[in-house]
Amino acid sequence: MSAMPGMDHAAKGAAMSGMSMGAMQGGAAPADARSPDYSDGYGHSTMPGMDMADSASIGMLLVDQLEAFHGRDGSGQAWELQGWYGGDADKLWLRSEGERSDGRLEDGDVEALWSHAVAAYWDTTLGVRHDLGDGPSRDWLAAGVQGLAPYWFDVEATFYLGTAGRSAARLRASYDLRFTQRLILQPELEANLYGRRDPARGLGRGLTYVQFGLRLRYEVRREFAPYVGVQFVQRVGATADLARTAGRAVFDRQFVAGLRIWF
Repeated sequence: MSAMPGMDHAAKGAAMSGMSMGAMQGGAAPADARSPDYSDGYGHSTMPGMDMADSASIGMLLVDQLEAFHGRDGSGQAWELQGWYGGDADKLWLRSEGERSDGRLEDGDVEALWSHAVAAYWDTTLGVRHDLGDGPSRDWLAAGVQGLAPYWFDVEATFYLGTAGRSAARLRASYDLRFTQRLILQPELEANLYGRRDPARGLGRGLTYVQFGLRLRYEVRREFAPYVGVQFVQRVGATADLARTAGRAVFDRQFVAGLRIWF
């Protein structure tokens, strides 16, 4: 009978049934079973194409707002854009925002910044800013942070130091609230502060104005999205006094329509 096919396997199974399986499964792993960083002794790969090359540089241009607006203070066009080129750790950033009304540039600025990653979602920035528009132009040194705060808020905080003891700060936060994969509501809040009066540019000391916008966009493609929205601008303190003297509204509600594009 022992020569019958399949009986040798049965005999082996019977012999193994007496073996203890406790050493083969369950229980606590030895203290040195795995290295603390889970590398198991393997170093960074140097095989071409097999590692994540931090030195690879790519670029992007985002025109976040390219819009026409109409409000109590008048009608015109406005823009807000940013672009960068670099790798994971270091990038060159260009940022600009401003508005045009009655056929002339009323207010705007251009920034060139070098950013360095200091955490998974945060960069420090250092560079320069140049102001455009009504009044004399101003130049500033700029330093700040930008990144993704908890709950997916995009945050920028920048401090500026100019000539003749001038100083300023800008805080901006925005959020993408998705109703669907294509329909997105973007709230954005911006506040500007100045360390001293600058009547030539219509600015007082302290908090000068707060701007809050709601823009509802539809992403025809991820790179192309028309939008409509509303924006509220509140001038504050001495800046509000200067606006009244110049015959401008202290509070302005603007209806906007435009495009969001990125490359």
